[in-house]
Amino acid sequence: MQERAEKLRGQIRTLFGTCHDMSARMNLVDSVQHLGIDHLFQEEIEDALTSIHGSEFRSSSLYEVALRFRLLREHGFWVSPDAFNKFKGDDGKFRNDIANDPKGLLSLYNAAHLLIHGEPELEEAISFARKHLELMSQDSVLNPPLAEQVKRALSLPLPRTFKRVETICYMSEYEREAGNIPILLELAKLDFNLLQHIHLEELKAISEWWKDLYGYMELRYIRDRTIEAYAWSYMMFYEEDFAFTRMFVAKIIALDTVMDDTYDAHATIEECRQLNTAIQRWDKSAISILPEYLKKFYIKLLINFEEFEHQVSDNEKYKRGKNKGDVASSVECYMNENRVTSEVAFAKIDSLVEDEWRTTNQTRLEHGTLLPMVQRVVNFTVSMVLFYDDRNDAYTFAALLREIIESLFVRPAPI
Repeated sequence: MQERAEKLRGQIRTLFGTCHDMSARMNLVDSVQHLGIDHLFQEEIEDALTSIHGSEFRSSSLYEVALRFRLLREHGFWVSPDAFNKFKGDDGKFRNDIANDPKGLLSLYNAAHLLIHGEPELEEAISFARKHLELMSQDSVLNPPLAEQVKRALSLPLPRTFKRVETICYMSEYEREAGNIPILLELAKLDFNLLQHIHLEELKAISEWWKDLYGYMELRYIRDRTIEAYAWSYMMFYEEDFAFTRMFVAKIIALDTVMDDTYDAHATIEECRQLNTAIQRWDKSAISILPEYLKKFYIKLLINFEEFEHQVSDNEKYKRGKNKGDVASSVECYMNENRVTSEVAFAKIDSLVEDEWRTTNQTRLEHGTLLPMVQRVVNFTVSMVLFYDDRNDAYTFAALLREIIESLFVRPAPI
């Protein structure tokens, strides 16, 4: 399997080198990203997009103009919203004739979600595209796989979607796409399965780590969220090269869950203060100030971070079914401070989230050298959407993530 994957990788590198038509090149980059194999072709993608950004572009296709806009902004290249002016009438509004172009509208809808602060024209693009896509979806006039892609985007636009979930969906759709390239799909499936094997081995390792930790701490009130902790880390760092980081972050999240459950649902105020003081001191001698039941956890906390240091040097809804002592959620805080309903509080927090998406998009464009780090921030943000979308708490109520976790870690891509 590995040998075949390497051979296909070489063939696709050649394809990048011989693909000179701009439209074909954009579609190649887009397909590679959708299929989740972009991590194998970072240099080729960067070269292709640099060329696309620097070349004259006169396409009258809404799909192509929007695709170019999205690909370039995703990778930190500035593109003006004026690119869409050719699809507007004298009144500055989008023309009705493009309302019958579902593929173009979907491309516009996804691209416009890379808007930054002060771009009302892209807000208008989102509203226009969404309105007409919803009408088409309701009237069942769309054929597969476009119908499925529109449905996903209306639920969550592509720039805010977790890449690996999109990959799983797109692998089953790509062979039905006009002009598909079979070797891309073959490599995507092989790469997915090869990575899945690595991830399964890591899951086994972190499960053993947690089993030992849980048995030693004897804190029976703690939630077992090992799989969810690993999945969260995976959403930020799924690539093979990030194995150490993936495991490191997963363990941090698991340890943070112990802290969270202790502070929010079990410890008294005085015990919380004692644990906080001990953590601030970060020394084994601080164990004496802790209640008996937290001493073993504190020891393990110090030991784990010592191990991390050595390894680095060598290489539900807004409430969780309230527990006694749980801290208030952000929604509850806003409701209490402003004396408003939960609906008003949710609307305010949604607007804050939307504002931060624009800030994140702007960071891509302003800090090109930091783009790899910005992408990890985007991945983290997307993971929050996956865990807490639709007012749910999938970290606490793991059944909400069951299907996704099985797709990522249990079911291989059919070859």
